[in-house]
Amino acid sequence: MAAGDSGADAGAGGGFLRLDKWLFYARFCKSRQVAAALCESGRLRVGGAIVAKPHYKLRVGDVLTFPQGRFIRVVRVEALAARRGPAPEARGLYEDLSPPEQQQPLPGKPAAAKAPVPQREPGAGRPTKRERRQLDRFRDD
Repeated sequence: MAAGDSGADAGAGGGFLRLDKWLFYARFCKSRQVAAALCESGRLRVGGAIVAKPHYKLRVGDVLTFPQGRFIRVVRVEALAARRGPAPEARGLYEDLSPPEQQQPLPGKPAAAKAPVPQREPGAGRPTKRERRQLDRFRDD
């Protein structure tokens, strides 16, 4: 790429932007390296087709499907950005087709099931070594 080239095609017939840049600009990834790793993982789809290259030319109207945390995100590209702006500006770059609050968690990733934390009586102080060992044995069971 030439110096100063943003990677967007301003020519006729609509523009495009690198997939990793758009994911970064839309604030789905904290850095371009993380966005590139997501692309290369093979877990990202554009229009139903698996994309394994971060330099894929993303266009307005493309539908992206990718995992984010314990959920699958499905978004439609509404605009291409020239920079990573504030969160309200980033939300204008896409339309969320599957809001996270309505999704089911991914299979194979159980919700964080934590054992209840044993409570000590107020004023009991720190547990002794013996009590700590008993707690460890109790938690291991």
